[in-house]
Amino acid sequence: MHSAPTEDRREFHFTPQDFERIRALIHRHAGICLNQSKQEMVYGRLSRRLRENGLGSFKEYLALLERGNAREWEAFVNSLTTNLTAFFREEHHFRILAEHVAKRKFAHPVYLWCAACSTGEEAYSLAMTMMDVFGSFTPPVRIVATDLDTQVLAKARQGVYALDCVEKLPEATVRRFFHRESDVARVRQELRDMVVFRQLNLLHDSWPIRGPFDAIFCRNVMIYFDKPTQRGILEKFVPLMRPDGLLFCGHSESLYHASDLFRLRGKTVYELGKGCPMKGPAPDNLIGHSGCA
Repeated sequence: MHSAPTEDRREFHFTPQDFERIRALIHRHAGICLNQSKQEMVYGRLSRRLRENGLGSFKEYLALLERGNAREWEAFVNSLTTNLTAFFREEHHFRILAEHVAKRKFAHPVYLWCAACSTGEEAYSLAMTMMDVFGSFTPPVRIVATDLDTQVLAKARQGVYALDCVEKLPEATVRRFFHRESDVARVRQELRDMVVFRQLNLLHDSWPIRGPFDAIFCRNVMIYFDKPTQRGILEKFVPLMRPDGLLFCGHSESLYHASDLFRLRGKTVYELGKGCPMKGPAPDNLIGHSGCA
């Protein structure tokens, strides 16, 4: 087993003070809380940015950021965000969503928000689920998928994945929803047409997105935020949801501190709390009019 690099073996000078400044910057800009155990991760990921910029120390790199270099700020955030995802991850969520929509599918068009879409597997899993529910490749469904990381959004829009990304899917699912091209699998154009990918920072005061949504998937995101930040995001979700809408969270996330806003309906699936005010726009002011579609 290899030990973590010590200070005298590191390529770049990296002090505890540098780490504290990085923690403050990423928390202020993206709400991400880095604990002390993440020092080596931060060093490894940001060392690539130092090499790219021809810098010799983290002090120089932080000075570059603090001068307001917009391009490097984007790369900084992209480097420190984690994008672990897979098709139909936590599969029970998609079954619950399918049942929820099937009961209402003729009442109105379905609007879904994938609030941390990463490289697109979750958003396309939602699209496949809706196609199955409606028995059509062109169901009355609109999906908006957002992420902070511009690099993963670019990959998501392409809809092209290595074959090992789909190897755990049933063969019938792969044949139906993907085109195999030598060593990659490309999602069908109909799936891509259902999903609109946009960059969005959940910490911003104003989101360029409107509801009301039948479901919001915000999974494995809250764990990176402190409780006040989580609360602020959840409060902004409320007016964007239909009264019977569902919020899907990650398997290790709990909303016990916001039980007045959301109550547990099933395993990491929530519905609006009793008496929760609905302030969202009327159904004709949906994402297509918000600049997000």
